[in-house]
Amino acid sequence: MSAVATMSARSHLTMAIAIMGLLYFIIGFFTWINGPLITFVQLAFELDEVNAFLVLMVFYLSYFFLALPAAWVLKWTGMKKGLALSLAVMAVGAMLFGEFSTQRWYPGALSGLFVIGGGLALLQTAVNPYVSILGPIDSAAQRIALMGICNKTAGILAPLLLGTLVLHGIGDLAAQVEAADLATRAQLLDTFAAKIHAPYLAMAGLLMLVAVGVLFSPLPELKPAEANAETGADGEAPRSRRSIFQFPHLWLGVLCLFTYVGVEVMAGDAIGTYGQALNLPLDRTKFFTSFTLFAMLLGYLAGLVLIPRFISQERYLSVSAMLGIAFTTGAFFTGGYLSVGFVAALGFANAMMWPAIFPMAIRGLGRSTETGSALLVMGIAGGAIIPQAFAVFKQHFDFQLVFLLLMLPCYLYILFYARSGHRAGMRGGR
Repeated sequence: MSAVATMSARSHLTMAIAIMGLLYFIIGFFTWINGPLITFVQLAFELDEVNAFLVLMVFYLSYFFLALPAAWVLKWTGMKKGLALSLAVMAVGAMLFGEFSTQRWYPGALSGLFVIGGGLALLQTAVNPYVSILGPIDSAAQRIALMGICNKTAGILAPLLLGTLVLHGIGDLAAQVEAADLATRAQLLDTFAAKIHAPYLAMAGLLMLVAVGVLFSPLPELKPAEANAETGADGEAPRSRRSIFQFPHLWLGVLCLFTYVGVEVMAGDAIGTYGQALNLPLDRTKFFTSFTLFAMLLGYLAGLVLIPRFISQERYLSVSAMLGIAFTTGAFFTGGYLSVGFVAALGFANAMMWPAIFPMAIRGLGRSTETGSALLVMGIAGGAIIPQAFAVFKQHFDFQLVFLLLMLPCYLYILFYARSGHRAGMRGGR
């Protein structure tokens, strides 16, 4: 290959990575804003914890219902049109959430979150396998770690932005609402709820601008079926498998992502509720999600340096799971800010799990890569089920014990997948 051709190829790769980084930033922003949104809806709509956690339930269940349709849409639209469509869908969802929140109609606000989640399901179904196959599958965790830095940077900023623009002084406001008569109470809550409208309208506008930019970008098309074909022990491509059910490592990976997203959301979005249960001030707990995301950012930086130069993505996943077990145990046996610190530290343990699990689960799927990716994205529903179980059971049992009993089995399963589950059914011992 000539020097000019090599430079051109590198330029296109750099452009593709930059666009993917922007899209991962958007994914991170809309995913990790959910933590402080729980605090927002609980006051604005006068909800108990269980109903406030429907923010997570509805948002993450949208992945379960819409991931497979998203794969079909992508086959019809192609990469760039599909990405642009996903951003446009998210823009519509942002407008709906802002409008219905201002009206203080909770079912409408949840419908907006469901639409945002639907757009993200389409976006995630496209970008995750795309980044995985931009280079060798064995180093995919390193590329996804770079994307994760963009994702978690957005995740750090989202709670800070919402906390500053919308939740500023929420502790004092909650006290005023509690003491007010019915008319004054309604006026205070209407004014508070209306503060969410402008930020979400601005987000919708930015999403539409990015959608147009992606549509006219030089983003190259990749065909996962050709780039991710299975190879045997001799390096040759064996006869293609005909059914998605012939890849047990994929199905074990779907469950692994289910458990991973569950613990990730518990550590990131439920940490504010965890802090409130420890009787920590509301004006401080609203920022706790950013602490977890900062720990995740450090974890991504570590992964970027270490994988695959010093440690394989499979081995790093094992270490991450063991750290998760240790930090979860630490949170149970401590209290106050130290316990919250252990929960936030789970961000470091969780950081490299998605980057490792996703490429391990889609390895060798060939023409089934798109479907396998959609199934994995469906596993994001773990972020709906596990935190909701926490919200329900903490009403009846010690919340730290509930946290421990939900988190430990998840980390133990992730450890199993890292050690042996990812090799199930793979030819040549891979």
